Amino acid sequence: MSYNIALNFEDGVTRFIRCNPGETVLDAAYRQKVNLPMDCSDGVCGTCKCRCASGDYDLGDDFIDEALSDDEAEQRQVLTCQMVPSSDCVIDVPGVASACKTAISSHEAKVIRCESLSPSAIELELELAQGIDFLPGQYVNIQVPGGPHQRAYSFSSRPGDTRASFLIRNVPGGLMSGWLTGRAAPGQGLSLTGPMGSFWLRPLQRPTLMLAGGTGLAPLLSMLRQLASAEVCWPVTLLYGVTRDEDLVLSDELDALAQQISGFRWLPVVADDKSSCPQKGFVTDHFSDELLNDGEVDIYLCGPPPMVDAVLGNLRERGITPVGFHYEKFAPSQSAAA
Repeated sequence: MSYNIALNFEDGVTRFIRCNPGETVLDAAYRQKVNLPMDCSDGVCGTCKCRCASGDYDLGDDFIDEALSDDEAEQRQVLTCQMVPSSDCVIDVPGVASACKTAISSHEAKVIRCESLSPSAIELELELAQGIDFLPGQYVNIQVPGGPHQRAYSFSSRPGDTRASFLIRNVPGGLMSGWLTGRAAPGQGLSLTGPMGSFWLRPLQRPTLMLAGGTGLAPLLSMLRQLASAEVCWPVTLLYGVTRDEDLVLSDELDALAQQISGFRWLPVVADDKSSCPQKGFVTDHFSDELLNDGEVDIYLCGPPPMVDAVLGNLRERGITPVGFHYEKFAPSQSAAA
């Protein structure tokens, strides 16, 4: 059995490698032509120091304090020349991918389905020659056919699936929106690069609150679909905020996930005061003491910049500092020419 190791670089690029039992991360990376920083490879210099953001591992004791102190080890700093994983891991590498002789991955895909779910949301489903490894919550850049421009979209599907799905905001006059609504057809090819991004699902260690604004639901769907195949021992709540009733999409999928994931529930929140939804207003209007749990909570937030700013401001006003707070702002391109 080998382990899947995600190397997250400072420029947002994520590269996955496989690490064999008993193999150090440094050796596994070099075997797969990723030149992680190193000088001695003996636990002496500290050049290969990284941080393990997720996963289990053994560092042994064959290194000196000058290379890695006890305090650093307690903060999950690691020496990749000594680190032997015992599970899948995510490692933050202090450097850019190009400096490690690696680069962002390229993938080819074909359109399976492109459907307008509402006036504001499009679901795109693609067939991949090979499933893409990514961390639930991450995104890829998709090239707009016929030109050099790219757009960044978060997966709504699970990692590794040969069918990848995306929930995309329909931007009037947008380059990609125009192609998706006017010219996309089954069998057409698309070029993808990635995965990228620091917004990804960490191991559940406490209650989790997910906040989605419109098509910001996409990365949270990917996280939930991943959780559906895992053992979940903590409550997970999603507040899904939209402007109008018609903007609520994939409700059936969310209902199904609520049946599959122990302790998961979701609530729609609609800003329009004429809505028939029981929860009106903004997601911040529905922050209960139970959900915020005196800050003993992990929050995942994806939405437009005003929503992210509003959530951050609300938490400050309440004096709540979540143990974990992970967010991604999206600002769609408005220009058809850019």
